[in-house]
Parts: sequence; C-alpha cells; structure tokens
Amino acid sequence: MPTFFSVTAVTLPETTAAPASTLIQWKEAGVEHSALWRSERGAAPPRRIVEADDTMAADTAYRLACEGTGLLWRGDFQNARQMVQALARRIDKPPKASRLARVAVKKAADNAVSGVPAGQDFHLHRQAQSQRARVLGMVLIEFGADYSVELRRAPDARQACAEAWGAPGEAAQPSVASLRELMGVISAHEWRKKGVEIAALGEAPNNRIHPHYGVFSPVRGEYVDLVASAPLPASPGTKFVAFDIGAGTGVLSAVLALRPEVDQVVATDLDPRALECARENIYRLRLPSPVKVMQADLFPEGLASVIVCNPPWLPARPGSPLEGAVYDEGSRMLLGFLKGLPSHLAPGGEGWLILSNFAEQLGLRTRAELLAAIKASGLKVLGRIDAKPEHPKAADVSNPLHKARAAEVTSLWRLGAV
Repeated sequence: MPTFFSVTAVTLPETTAAPASTLIQWKEAGVEHSALWRSERGAAPPRRIVEADDTMAADTAYRLACEGTGLLWRGDFQNARQMVQALARRIDKPPKASRLARVAVKKAADNAVSGVPAGQDFHLHRQAQSQRARVLGMVLIEFGADYSVELRRAPDARQACAEAWGAPGEAAQPSVASLRELMGVISAHEWRKKGVEIAALGEAPNNRIHPHYGVFSPVRGEYVDLVASAPLPASPGTKFVAFDIGAGTGVLSAVLALRPEVDQVVATDLDPRALECARENIYRLRLPSPVKVMQADLFPEGLASVIVCNPPWLPARPGSPLEGAVYDEGSRMLLGFLKGLPSHLAPGGEGWLILSNFAEQLGLRTRAELLAAIKASGLKVLGRIDAKPEHPKAADVSNPLHKARAAEVTSLWRLGAV
C-alpha cells in the first residue's frame, strides 16, 4: 500500500533577487521536507504526493495520476521514464478502449453535422492535450540545491537545469519538478549544444542557430527562406535599416544581416531568454552587418526600410510561457504590429508579416478579418509570397489536425503605408 503525504504550498514573495515562487512542504518517514515547486507551464503543485518506485504497478500509477496525486519517484530513474511512457500508452488508447476518446470523437462528429465551427475541434484537441500533460506531469523528481538528482541511473543534468532555471546561488534550495519538465530541459540543452542548421545562413559549420530553453526553435525553414529571398524595397536614404520584431533566436535578424543591401538590423523582443539567445547567436555568427539586440515591446525608436515580424500564428491563450511563441491571445502581437507599422516605415519602406493560414484552416480567424485589420491600420497589401510547409506534421495523417495542417500555407505579406 503506497504511503501518501499531504502537501502544503506556501507562496514566497517576490524579491529583488528572485521572482515570486512556491514552496511545497511535506512529511516523509517522520522527516519534514521542503522544496521549491517548478513548473514552466504554470501547473499548481499536487495537494498530495505518494512515494513511488520500481514496485508500483502502472495501472495504480495511472489511477493516482488521474486523481491528481503526485508520484514522487524514489526508485530507478530509467524506470521512472518507463512509467511515464506506460502512462502515455494508457492515455493514448484507441477510441474503443478509451471513454474519453469516444466522447471526443462523438463531439467532433456532432460538430461536423450541426455546423459547429471547426475551431471547436481545435479547442477539444487542446483540452485533451492539456489533460494529457497534467496526468503525465504527475511523475515528480526531487533535485538537490545544485540541481543534482540522487536516483540510480539518473543523468547529470546540472548544466541543463542551470541553463533553463538559472545558476544556483548561495541561497539555493532543493526543488521538485515533473520528470517531463526535466526531459524537456535536457532536450533543450542538447538542441542548444547541437544547434539547428539553417541553409539560408550559408555553408556549414557557420550556419547554425542555437536555441535556448523556452525560445522557439527555427525548425520550420519555409518562413526563414521567405525572408532570405523576398525582394527588398529600395532605400531612399544613405543607410538601409531593418527591424526584426519579436526576434526570438535571432534567426531572421541574421538572415537580414547577410543580405548585401542591409546596413544595420535592430532586433527586439520582450523575453529575457530570447534576448540572451539572440545575442549569443548573433555574436557566434560574426555577421557582416551589425545587429543591435534590444528589449522592447514591438518597435524600437526610429524608421526602417523593411520591418519583419513573425508573430505567433494562432489567436488563442497560451497554456504556458513556453507556448507564447505559438499562441497570441486576442492577436495582440499581430494587431500591435499592424497598428504601429505605418509610423515606423521609412518612405517607400515595407513591412513583412510572416503568417501561416493555419488559424484560418482551423476556423480561428478568417482571411477577411486579417485583411480588415491591415486596412484599419492604414496599410495596403503590396504583394504576397507563399510557401508550403515541409514539416513532418503536414504529412502525418494520424494527427487530429491533419486536414488543417495539410492545407496550411505560410505567407510573407508585403505591406506598405497607404
């Protein structure tokens, strides 16, 4: 019979040295324990936890996880990974064996018959994914103050954790996070070391972008190629300046800086992780034109001959900070870019809006709404260059959103002031 421990969560106030955080406390084998709770997706700590190890049956673990009980792993690390895989198999059972899946399929069919917008299917899919993440996130790992994991066959993830969570200081203390979160941290660390090859940056080995944890990786090359090949407007001044709004890894800034017509690039972002990532990539690439990376909400001061923005493509609420590069609630960034664009364009300049029609295919936004927003901002469409995505999801017929993904087109909208 597993032993359960009640969890007390205490909110630690924000200080000049650290943001607000949550401390969890529990008693195990008569010993008081406390640790910082870590969840990048903003999940609350479980109200109770149970000591779990290699002897726990997967069916028991699945029942407990579905109930919201955290499984604090005390066994072999690799067996913990296998437990998460076992939980995933139970969640992903075919419709005949899963009541939740049958309900989802029935709802989708009912929507199709009753004329409910396609966006409903997307929201049902997101709800299912959220529930899946919640259950799989119940396998918990305890870290030492230096991010060490004292489990048999556990990897040394201290550097990966320091990159994602910050170097442990003198006041560092133990912490608890889900195993899935740790695996995401380790995966991001490997991507950061290896980098992503970007053909538009030239020949290897100097053509790699190294994404940081929490910064969207440029694995979809079609939007990068669009910026690399689109014709630049003529610059009326002596200096051709380009702005990259929401720079992320800095990949589009680098592509612009390699174009011989461009004299200077100014890259902006609000996210500290993105700013650090862009600066490191720009420094590593040794580009021929200077790139200034600065923190700003959309536009820097001044005018530019070309202003590029690749906002999140889906107008929906992010489920976590990590989803901020994909979901743009209320189209805040898209509409902000359009509204501010005319006042930052140099005479004859162009705004390049990089946008997929995936939201249109899902019924989350119409083409008419996009064109109306462009017109209302005092802009006109000068042209559009389209590209079909080549990522694996576009060809995956088992994906619940395959129909929308198969019809997806990524476009570079060339916009000018009226």
